[in-house]
Amino acid sequence: MSDDGTGATGAARPEWPLYEVFVRGKRGLNHVHVGSLHAPDRTMALHNARNLYTRRNEGVSIWVVLAQDITASSPDEKDPFFAPSGDKVYRHPTFYPIPEDVPHI
Repeated sequence: MSDDGTGATGAARPEWPLYEVFVRGKRGLNHVHVGSLHAPDRTMALHNARNLYTRRNEGVSIWVVLAQDITASSPDEKDPFFAPSGDKVYRHPTFYPIPEDVPHI
């Protein structure tokens, strides 16, 4: 058994799962995807995400989510996937004025 410089001794080791990391910069704002990382479990993923993505106190909250648990639409399917909402004009805020002091709209 040889050491390849990574601490592995030639024995097969399980791959750590991939986590997606989301950080909320300030209270009241949305969480934003900032990157990905591998970790052996959720607790270690959270600690590693804190160390990697909030080194300068950029965040107030961190989410780590197993990448395999995320289901997303494809950008290629944008037109057929989102088309049903286009004919529902009542969902768009065009029928009333929005006050300027209302944030994030």
